[in-house]
Amino acid sequence: MPTTPRWLHPGERRAWLAYVEFSTHLSDHLNRQLRRDTGMTHADYVLLACLSSVPDHSLTMSELAEHLKITRSRLTHAVTRLQEAGHVDRHEDPDNRRQQLATLTPQGLKLLEHAAPGHVEAVRRVVFDALTPEQVGQFAEIGEAINAALQRMDARGEEQETLPWRRR
Repeated sequence: MPTTPRWLHPGERRAWLAYVEFSTHLSDHLNRQLRRDTGMTHADYVLLACLSSVPDHSLTMSELAEHLKITRSRLTHAVTRLQEAGHVDRHEDPDNRRQQLATLTPQGLKLLEHAAPGHVEAVRRVVFDALTPEQVGQFAEIGEAINAALQRMDARGEEQETLPWRRR
């Protein structure tokens, strides 16, 4: 039996469209800044930053795909490109030979350290300088609430096979 959609009311529609516009524009802005200043994409920056934040600067490819919320296929292409550039090393996991580890290289860490100040300044300029301290707290709470809702949906397992990091 078809159900009637729960259409967005005007305030929700305004918030949703603002989010869609700013998230697209922000992603483009950060990508252009990183390309201009370092030659890397925002996606590559996030991948390197993810590896830099874990012990031994290493994660299995499956763990990294889950952290980044991307398909394993897309991750393989990104890691291969970063490996060819000398920023990431990929090798067999000594604890589980069926898995591969992605490890940030010293050269990759150096690139990340070079890129971070400009990236943080770009984020500060277009996000945090545009908000009041109260709005920063609200922004954090909103993000945390949405992330919690998404994690609850993922935990239900209804769509486990369609989660991007589970697809090949």
